[in-house]
Amino acid sequence: MEALETRELRYFVAVAEELHFGRAAERLNMAQPPLSRAIQKLERGLGVVLLDRGRQGVSLTPAGRTMLAESRLALDAVDAVARRTRRAASPEPVLVLATKAGASHELLKKLLDAHEAGPSTVRIEVLLCEIGEQARLLRDGRADVALMHVPFDVMTDLDSTAILTEGQVAIVPSSHPLARRTSLTTAEVSDVPGLPIARWPRHDHTYPPGPGPEVRSQSQLAQLVALGRTLLVIPASSRAWQWPEHVAVPVVDAPAVTTLLAWRAGARSAAVAELAETAERLAAHERP
Repeated sequence: MEALETRELRYFVAVAEELHFGRAAERLNMAQPPLSRAIQKLERGLGVVLLDRGRQGVSLTPAGRTMLAESRLALDAVDAVARRTRRAASPEPVLVLATKAGASHELLKKLLDAHEAGPSTVRIEVLLCEIGEQARLLRDGRADVALMHVPFDVMTDLDSTAILTEGQVAIVPSSHPLARRTSLTTAEVSDVPGLPIARWPRHDHTYPPGPGPEVRSQSQLAQLVALGRTLLVIPASSRAWQWPEHVAVPVVDAPAVTTLLAWRAGARSAAVAELAETAERLAAHERP
Protein backbone atom coordinates (compact mmCIF):
# COMPACT_ATOMS: atom_id res chain seq x y z
CA MET A 1 0.00 0.00 0.00
CA GLU A 2 1.00 3.64 -0.28
CA ALA A 3 2.55 5.41 2.69
CA LEU A 4 0.07 6.47 5.34
CA GLU A 5 -0.75 10.15 5.54
CA THR A 6 -1.11 12.04 8.81
CA ARG A 7 -4.55 13.16 7.63
CA GLU A 8 -5.67 9.51 7.50
CA LEU A 9 -4.30 8.87 10.97
CA ARG A 10 -6.11 11.89 12.40
CA TYR A 11 -9.36 10.75 10.76
CA PHE A 12 -9.00 7.27 12.21
CA VAL A 13 -8.08 8.48 15.71
CA ALA A 14 -11.15 10.72 15.79
CA VAL A 15 -13.46 7.83 14.82
CA ALA A 16 -11.70 5.37 17.16
CA GLU A 17 -11.97 7.73 20.12
CA GLU A 18 -15.55 8.78 19.48
CA LEU A 19 -16.73 5.35 18.27
CA HIS A 20 -19.29 7.28 16.28
CA PHE A 21 -18.85 8.57 12.72
CA GLY A 22 -21.18 11.53 13.21
CA ARG A 23 -19.42 12.82 16.33
CA ALA A 24 -16.02 12.22 14.74
CA ALA A 25 -17.03 14.16 11.63
CA GLU A 26 -18.25 17.04 13.78
CA ARG A 27 -14.99 16.99 15.73
CA LEU A 28 -13.03 17.11 12.45
CA ASN A 29 -15.30 19.84 11.05
CA MET A 30 -16.21 17.77 8.00
CA ALA A 31 -19.19 15.89 6.58
CA GLN A 32 -19.76 12.27 7.60
CA PRO A 33 -19.85 10.58 4.12
CA PRO A 34 -16.29 11.59 3.11
CA LEU A 35 -15.04 10.54 6.54
CA SER A 36 -16.65 7.11 6.15
CA ARG A 37 -15.12 6.75 2.69
CA ALA A 38 -11.69 7.76 4.00
CA ILE A 39 -11.79 5.09 6.73
CA GLN A 40 -12.93 2.44 4.23
CA LYS A 41 -10.07 3.43 1.91
CA LEU A 42 -7.65 3.17 4.83
CA GLU A 43 -8.89 -0.33 5.65
CA ARG A 44 -8.61 -1.44 2.02
CA GLY A 45 -5.09 -0.07 1.80
CA LEU A 46 -4.01 -1.85 4.97
CA GLY A 47 -5.90 -5.02 4.07
CA VAL A 48 -7.45 -5.24 7.55
CA VAL A 49 -10.72 -4.39 9.26
CA LEU A 50 -10.19 -1.68 11.85
CA LEU A 51 -13.79 -1.11 12.97
CA ASP A 52 -16.72 -3.39 13.61
CA ARG A 53 -19.85 -1.65 12.41
CA GLY A 54 -22.91 -3.29 13.95
CA ARG A 55 -26.36 -2.56 15.25
CA GLN A 56 -24.90 -1.77 18.65
CA GLY A 57 -22.62 0.86 17.16
CA VAL A 58 -18.96 1.09 16.24
CA SER A 59 -16.23 -0.82 18.06
CA LEU A 60 -12.53 -1.42 17.52
CA THR A 61 -11.20 -4.73 16.23
CA PRO A 62 -7.90 -6.03 17.68
CA ALA A 63 -6.18 -4.52 14.64
CA GLY A 64 -8.05 -1.28 15.27
CA ARG A 65 -6.84 -1.10 18.86
CA THR A 66 -3.26 -1.52 17.65
CA MET A 67 -3.82 1.09 14.96
CA LEU A 68 -5.17 3.56 17.52
CA ALA A 69 -2.19 3.17 19.86
CA GLU A 70 0.35 3.43 17.03
CA SER A 71 -1.47 6.32 15.37
CA ARG A 72 -1.41 8.33 18.58
CA LEU A 73 2.33 7.78 18.88
CA ALA A 74 2.89 8.72 15.24
CA LEU A 75 0.82 11.89 15.50
CA ASP A 76 2.59 12.84 18.72
CA ALA A 77 5.91 12.42 16.89
CA VAL A 78 4.73 14.65 14.03
CA ASP A 79 3.55 17.30 16.48
CA ALA A 80 6.88 17.03 18.32
CA VAL A 81 8.82 17.73 15.11
CA ALA A 82 6.93 20.96 14.57
CA ARG A 83 7.13 22.16 18.16
CA ARG A 84 10.82 21.38 18.65
CA THR A 85 11.72 22.90 15.29
CA ARG A 86 9.95 26.15 16.19
CA ARG A 87 11.72 26.24 19.56
CA ALA A 88 15.07 25.65 17.87
CA ALA A 89 14.43 28.67 15.64
CA SER A 90 13.83 30.95 18.64
CA PRO A 91 16.51 33.62 19.12
CA GLU A 92 16.66 32.66 22.81
CA PRO A 93 17.40 28.94 23.44
CA VAL A 94 14.68 27.42 25.64
CA LEU A 95 14.34 24.01 27.28
CA VAL A 96 10.84 23.16 28.51
CA LEU A 97 10.72 21.11 31.74
CA ALA A 98 7.40 19.48 32.70
CA THR A 99 6.55 18.56 36.26
CA LYS A 100 3.44 17.80 38.28
CA ALA A 101 2.32 20.87 40.20
CA GLY A 102 3.51 20.55 43.80
CA ALA A 103 5.80 17.58 43.14
CA SER A 104 9.51 17.66 44.07
CA HIS A 105 9.36 21.42 44.65
CA GLU A 106 12.54 21.69 46.68
CA LEU A 107 14.47 19.38 44.36
CA LEU A 108 13.29 21.28 41.29
CA LYS A 109 14.43 24.57 42.78
CA LYS A 110 17.87 23.09 43.48
CA LEU A 111 18.09 21.82 39.89
CA LEU A 112 17.07 25.19 38.43
CA ASP A 113 19.47 27.07 40.71
CA ALA A 114 22.35 24.74 39.77
CA HIS A 115 21.57 25.20 36.08
CA GLU A 116 21.44 28.98 36.36
CA ALA A 117 24.73 29.01 38.27
CA GLY A 118 26.45 27.20 35.40
CA PRO A 119 27.70 28.51 32.05
CA SER A 120 24.63 27.48 30.05
CA THR A 121 22.85 30.08 27.94
CA VAL A 122 19.70 27.92 27.67
CA ARG A 123 16.70 29.20 29.62
CA ILE A 124 14.58 26.62 31.47
CA GLU A 125 10.84 27.12 31.12
CA VAL A 126 8.82 25.19 33.73
CA LEU A 127 5.55 23.67 32.52
CA LEU A 128 3.29 22.64 35.42
CA CYS A 129 1.02 19.79 34.42
CA GLU A 130 -1.63 17.51 35.84
CA ILE A 131 -0.97 14.06 37.24
CA GLY A 132 0.37 11.58 34.67
CA GLU A 133 0.79 14.09 31.82
CA GLN A 134 4.59 14.29 31.64
CA ALA A 135 5.11 11.35 29.26
CA ARG A 136 2.55 12.68 26.79
CA LEU A 137 4.12 16.16 26.92
CA LEU A 138 7.51 14.64 26.13
CA ARG A 139 6.12 12.53 23.27
CA ASP A 140 4.29 15.36 21.53
CA GLY A 141 7.08 17.90 21.94
CA ARG A 142 5.41 20.29 24.36
CA ALA A 143 8.22 19.45 26.82
CA ASP A 144 11.87 18.54 26.32
CA VAL A 145 12.51 17.08 29.77
CA ALA A 146 10.35 16.16 32.76
CA LEU A 147 10.59 15.28 36.42
CA MET A 148 9.03 11.83 36.86
CA HIS A 149 8.69 9.31 39.65
CA VAL A 150 9.38 5.58 39.60
CA PRO A 151 7.57 3.25 40.27
CA PHE A 152 4.54 5.45 39.58
CA ASP A 153 5.13 7.05 36.18
CA VAL A 154 5.38 4.97 32.99
CA MET A 155 8.88 5.27 31.50
CA THR A 156 8.31 3.47 28.18
CA ASP A 157 10.37 5.01 25.33
CA LEU A 158 12.02 7.45 27.73
CA ASP A 159 15.63 7.86 28.84
CA SER A 160 16.41 9.26 32.26
CA THR A 161 18.87 9.92 35.03
CA ALA A 162 18.03 9.43 38.71
CA ILE A 163 18.27 12.40 41.06
CA LEU A 164 16.83 11.35 44.42
CA THR A 165 15.43 8.21 46.07
CA GLU A 166 13.28 8.73 49.17
CA GLY A 167 10.51 7.33 51.32
CA GLN A 168 6.84 8.21 51.30
CA VAL A 169 4.50 10.00 53.68
CA ALA A 170 0.75 9.96 54.22
CA ILE A 171 -0.91 13.38 54.01
CA VAL A 172 -3.87 13.32 56.40
CA PRO A 173 -6.24 15.95 57.83
CA SER A 174 -4.74 17.57 60.93
CA SER A 175 -7.97 16.85 62.82
CA HIS A 176 -7.83 13.09 62.19
CA PRO A 177 -6.46 10.67 64.84
CA LEU A 178 -3.83 9.44 62.35
CA ALA A 179 -2.26 12.92 62.45
CA ARG A 180 -1.04 12.20 65.98
CA ARG A 181 0.95 9.13 64.91
CA THR A 182 4.71 9.25 64.40
CA SER A 183 4.61 6.58 61.70
CA LEU A 184 2.12 4.46 59.76
CA THR A 185 2.12 1.32 57.61
CA THR A 186 0.53 0.81 54.19
CA ALA A 187 -2.03 -1.51 55.80
CA GLU A 188 -3.04 1.20 58.26
CA VAL A 189 -3.61 3.84 55.57
CA SER A 190 -5.26 1.56 53.02
CA ASP A 191 -8.48 1.00 54.97
CA VAL A 192 -9.33 4.04 57.07
CA PRO A 193 -13.10 4.36 57.68
CA GLY A 194 -14.38 7.60 56.17
CA LEU A 195 -10.95 8.56 54.81
CA PRO A 196 -10.31 6.63 51.55
CA ILE A 197 -7.07 6.93 49.61
CA ALA A 198 -7.32 9.33 46.67
CA ARG A 199 -7.95 7.70 43.29
CA TRP A 200 -5.53 8.77 40.55
CA PRO A 201 -6.47 9.08 36.87
CA ARG A 202 -5.52 5.92 35.00
CA HIS A 203 -4.92 7.16 31.46
CA ASP A 204 -1.11 7.10 31.27
CA HIS A 205 0.56 5.70 34.35
CA THR A 206 0.52 3.05 37.05
CA TYR A 207 -0.62 4.76 40.22
CA PRO A 208 -2.50 2.18 42.30
CA PRO A 209 -6.26 2.69 42.13
CA GLY A 210 -7.61 4.06 45.39
CA PRO A 211 -11.24 3.84 46.54
CA GLY A 212 -11.53 7.57 47.14
CA PRO A 213 -12.36 10.53 44.89
CA GLU A 214 -10.45 10.86 41.62
CA VAL A 215 -7.98 13.71 41.67
CA ARG A 216 -6.07 15.34 38.85
CA SER A 217 -4.30 18.28 40.45
CA GLN A 218 -2.52 19.38 43.60
CA SER A 219 -5.21 21.93 44.41
CA GLN A 220 -7.92 19.24 44.31
CA LEU A 221 -5.85 17.06 46.61
CA ALA A 222 -5.14 19.84 49.07
CA GLN A 223 -8.77 20.82 49.49
CA LEU A 224 -10.12 17.26 49.71
CA VAL A 225 -7.58 16.35 52.41
CA ALA A 226 -8.32 19.54 54.34
CA LEU A 227 -12.03 18.72 54.19
CA GLY A 228 -11.40 15.24 55.57
CA ARG A 229 -12.56 13.51 52.37
CA THR A 230 -9.38 11.67 51.42
CA LEU A 231 -5.77 10.92 52.29
CA LEU A 232 -2.86 10.25 50.01
CA VAL A 233 0.58 8.66 50.10
CA ILE A 234 3.27 10.60 48.23
CA PRO A 235 7.07 11.01 48.10
CA ALA A 236 8.32 12.87 51.16
CA SER A 237 9.68 15.77 49.11
CA SER A 238 6.25 16.42 47.57
CA ARG A 239 4.88 17.50 50.94
CA ALA A 240 6.13 21.04 50.32
CA TRP A 241 2.65 22.05 49.13
CA GLN A 242 0.79 20.84 52.24
CA TRP A 243 -1.58 23.24 53.98
CA PRO A 244 -1.74 24.01 57.73
CA GLU A 245 -4.79 21.69 57.78
CA HIS A 246 -2.56 18.77 56.68
CA VAL A 247 -0.12 16.58 58.58
CA ALA A 248 2.53 14.38 56.93
CA VAL A 249 3.22 11.03 58.62
CA PRO A 250 5.97 8.65 57.36
CA VAL A 251 4.70 5.39 55.88
CA VAL A 252 7.51 3.10 56.93
CA ASP A 253 6.88 0.16 54.57
CA ALA A 254 5.86 2.09 51.45
CA PRO A 255 8.13 1.46 48.44
CA ALA A 256 10.92 3.96 47.91
CA VAL A 257 10.30 6.50 45.15
CA THR A 258 12.99 7.72 42.76
CA THR A 259 12.70 11.13 41.13
CA LEU A 260 14.13 11.14 37.61
CA LEU A 261 14.96 13.71 34.99
CA ALA A 262 13.51 12.11 31.85
CA TRP A 263 13.50 12.86 28.14
CA ARG A 264 12.26 11.13 25.00
CA ALA A 265 14.55 8.23 23.97
CA GLY A 266 16.89 9.35 21.22
CA ALA A 267 16.22 13.04 21.86
CA ARG A 268 19.23 13.89 24.03
CA SER A 269 20.16 17.24 22.51
CA ALA A 270 23.13 19.25 23.74
CA ALA A 271 20.82 21.27 26.01
CA VAL A 272 19.20 18.13 27.42
CA ALA A 273 22.61 16.53 27.98
CA GLU A 274 23.79 19.64 29.80
CA LEU A 275 20.79 19.62 32.15
CA ALA A 276 21.16 15.84 32.67
CA GLU A 277 24.77 16.37 33.74
CA THR A 278 23.61 19.06 36.18
CA ALA A 279 21.03 16.58 37.54
CA GLU A 280 23.72 13.93 37.97
CA ARG A 281 25.91 16.33 39.96
CA LEU A 282 22.89 17.24 42.10
CA ALA A 283 22.15 13.53 42.64
CA ALA A 284 25.68 12.96 43.90
CA HIS A 285 25.22 15.83 46.36
CA GLU A 286 21.79 14.61 47.52
CA ARG A 287 22.90 11.00 47.97
CA PRO A 288 23.22 10.09 51.69
